[in-house]
This record gives sequence, structure tokens and C-alpha cells, in this order.
Amino acid sequence: MKAFVLQKYGAPITQVSMPEPVLGDHEALVRMHAAGVNHGDERLRSGEFKQIFPFKLPMVIGSEFAGEVVALGSKASKFTPGMQVFAYPDQARMGAFAEFVAIQEDDLALIPESTGVLEAAALPVAALTAWQGLVEMGRLQSGQRVLIHGGSGGVGSVAIQLAKHLGAVVATTVSSANAEFVRELGADIVIDYRTEDFTEKLSNIDLVLDTQGGETLKRSLGVVRPGGTVIGITGPPDPAFATQAGVNPLVKLVIRGLSAATRRRARRLGVTYRFLFIRPNGEHLRKIAGLVDGGVIRPVVDRVLPFDQIPQAFESLLSHGARGKVLVSVNPGDVTAGGNPDV
Repeated sequence: MKAFVLQKYGAPITQVSMPEPVLGDHEALVRMHAAGVNHGDERLRSGEFKQIFPFKLPMVIGSEFAGEVVALGSKASKFTPGMQVFAYPDQARMGAFAEFVAIQEDDLALIPESTGVLEAAALPVAALTAWQGLVEMGRLQSGQRVLIHGGSGGVGSVAIQLAKHLGAVVATTVSSANAEFVRELGADIVIDYRTEDFTEKLSNIDLVLDTQGGETLKRSLGVVRPGGTVIGITGPPDPAFATQAGVNPLVKLVIRGLSAATRRRARRLGVTYRFLFIRPNGEHLRKIAGLVDGGVIRPVVDRVLPFDQIPQAFESLLSHGARGKVLVSVNPGDVTAGGNPDV
């Protein structure tokens, strides 16, 4: 099969020919139809996670996909060949940038009935981030005020829709070119990050979902009410994440140090900082599929490139951003020439 492999941290990913994955007892083999291209994949390629997740290189990368079940492990029983599924694989396995993907059946879900397999590939990372950040970790309630940075991106576009469904008042930061787009998704307060300062426009926010990190994260702590929470998805990682990841004591100490300044600042302001690194969860994806079929959430696809152009898809995402998700597909009929360069 064709696959894109990371041979060495910091090196470009390369296309290779390799055998199909060997199935474990509780795994399914899925013929990949489409896969999402994510900033997290680039962070993995650069070696940012190498101290936390000791991946064995070379490895097939890619963190979300949709496709068709073609075979099952000896003890797998939840799916049958021919079913169309979508998933976020476990970090230890990854493998979405390949013609075939082996994955634990508990991490799979049937694609929404109201979408095609292509659109379903745009959901796993964004939907799990939104669900685990807003519902599970943030416990967002009706009537609360939430700030979602980068509302026009893959994560932000789903998070806005989910937050609105939960009854929150939704604020978001985007460029002016995307202001009307995020209003259509449900945003109540739209701030142009290029010309406006969100810290001057907002206060008494209950929950922030930060997709940017750095100075944006630091300044977000100041708009949250006492007792509120800021959840970062780009770091810095916190001690709770170190425990979740099961890292050794030395790495845990390093992780504690990385977020020490942010956590101290949060404590001085009477707020909480949490780091979110999503985990595979087929049950969460089934709930998201139900919301898609109920008309609550719609996947947003910015552009679709051919599977053979995964490196170019990364370059496109990193240099131009995206309104929704950038996907790659093995089906030439899916490929689009779209894109929103002003994100």
C-alpha cells in the first residue's frame, strides 16, 4: 500500500510502498477514503512531542480519517466489512496517511447518515477537541459566556456550533473576511483579531477554548471571570496531562516546568488553566454523528487535495490557514481547487 512516513524528526514526510498493517485481535482494517491534515501532525513531524510520546520511527503519520471497513481482527465484533466509519487513531498507532489503517474498534464510529465519507473525515479531530474541551473538561452550561479563538478554523468552526447548541453566548476571534461565516455558524460576538483587541472587548468570560497559544493564551487569562477556565490545545502542557500520558518522572517534571508560569498567572487571577490533548473515543464520535444528523453541527471543508499531495497540503495549511478543514482524498473526484487564503 501507499503511505506517507516520517523517517526522522524534522525531515519531510515521504511516500513509500509498504505492506498493509497486521491486525490485532480487537482491531479493524479500514480502507482510507479521506484524511484530515492538522497542525498537530506538523508538531509531531517537527519532534515537539518526542519527549512525551516516544514514537518508534519510521512511522506512518496522520491523525484522522474516514473510510470503509474491509477486515476484522479475530475478536472484533462491533463492525462488519462494508461499513463506512470515521476515527481519530491512538497516538501510539497513528497511520491515517495510508491506503489502509488498522485501528482499535472501540475508537471507530459509523459516519453520520446525513454526510458522505469525505465530509466525515473533517470531523474527528475538530469534533473530539470541541466535545472534550467544552463538554467534558469545560462543563459548559447554558447561559455561560465562552470565547473560542480561531473560530473559522477546523476546531473553531465545530466548537462554535457545539457551544451554541449548549446554549452558551459565543464570542470568537477571526479576520474580517470570516466574520459573516462565523456568525452563520452561531457566533454572537465577533472580534477582528487584526484590528481589535479582544481584551478590550470582553470580560467576565466563563470559558476560553484557545487554539493559538503564546501571547493569545496569556492575554486570555485576563478576560475570564474568577473561577473560570482557560483550556489550551496548543500548550503548554500541564501536570494533569503528564499524568494522563503516563510519562516518566523526569519528563513529568519538565512538563510541570513548561506550564509553571501560565499556571501561576492563572492562580493570581483566580482562574484555572487546563491543557487539552484529545484522546480517541468512539462513543464521543457517535454523539457527534448524532448532532450532525440532527442538524446541530455541519462539517466545514475548506479544500481537498489528492492523497499523493499530502506534503503540499501541509504547506497550504501552514502558509494560508483554512476555513474549516483541509483534507486529502484517494478519490480524484473529491479534489477541489477551493480554499480561503485570508484566514
